[in-house]
Amino acid sequence: MTNSAGRDASWQVDSGRVVRCGIATTTVMTCCRDDAFGSREPMYKATILGAALAMASISSHGAPAPSKGISAPLSASQTVPVRPLIAITIDDLPAHGPLPVGGDRLVIGKAIIAALAAHHAPAFGFMNAGFDSSDPKSSQVLTEWRKAGLSIGNHTFRHSNLDTVGAGAFLADVARNEPAIAAVSGGRDWHWFRYPFLAEGQSATARDAVRSELRRRGYRIAAATMGFGDYAWNDAFARCTARHDTSAIAALETSYLAAAREAAQRSRNLSQAALGRDIPYVLLIHFGAFDARMMPRLLDLYEEMGFGFTTLSKAQADPFYATATDLTVPGPTATLEETARAKQIPIPAGAPLPDAAVCA
Repeated sequence: MTNSAGRDASWQVDSGRVVRCGIATTTVMTCCRDDAFGSREPMYKATILGAALAMASISSHGAPAPSKGISAPLSASQTVPVRPLIAITIDDLPAHGPLPVGGDRLVIGKAIIAALAAHHAPAFGFMNAGFDSSDPKSSQVLTEWRKAGLSIGNHTFRHSNLDTVGAGAFLADVARNEPAIAAVSGGRDWHWFRYPFLAEGQSATARDAVRSELRRRGYRIAAATMGFGDYAWNDAFARCTARHDTSAIAALETSYLAAAREAAQRSRNLSQAALGRDIPYVLLIHFGAFDARMMPRLLDLYEEMGFGFTTLSKAQADPFYATATDLTVPGPTATLEETARAKQIPIPAGAPLPDAAVCA
């Protein structure tokens, strides 16, 4: 069905029922229901039904640009989207950050999956097989992720920092992660890589060595052109949960959404100032307990701001991401900040993170 208003409809999950339709922007389908779960996309049906209660429980064209994506023009075959798009990427599957008192990794995973499904938002997860490998629920999280039709890529086995361990050890950690990813990939291409800490090498020698080997192994790089340091809220949430400080948790919820809004607008402002257009943005968030708690509201927020959702591969087909998708091109991966800086455009500060003293 299409909405006569020509706007996007989204579902909100609340205790196992779809309770309202949120309206966003241009033409797609609407579906307002107040009945038991039924999904427009069958691959999500079982996941939503099993996970809704889990969610409650954690309640301008120009001249060709340099190769780093600066002022990259669109080709004649590409069209400017009618609304800005976000590709959601989620780091640190199957376990990110501290587990709050009474928390459960599988509950967290199912809540994130259910929120994505309710908003018909594709997502790409980046896996560290060395995280919580002793927890039997970690493998169940990955199974649920793949059952939902979501993709998995490589984030190194132990979340190694290239700038700390060096190219040799880093590449060994990349390779060590591959068998586990292949085992849960469901036959899909898993050759996407996200650098932990977005650290691509402090020296050209290390950076080029890693890019060369990643290219040899068939990888593309997942860029990050939107993000707001969401990991910091997961740490604070665990501390506040342990103290049963509901007022502090409410304040974290407010600041999380404010930071997400500010960061999204910041990315748009930088893109429009530096490139004269919206690129498809690649959002980096994490697979944490507070992210799971906030995911329905976060996706609502993006829709209210006029964003739609797309896949990582479609987003990074934009020429801005050439250094991420073609590793024969010299790195590092293009960022909006570096693109703006090269044009002497001021870089605004990011949104503040929760203070380390919150619930300390």
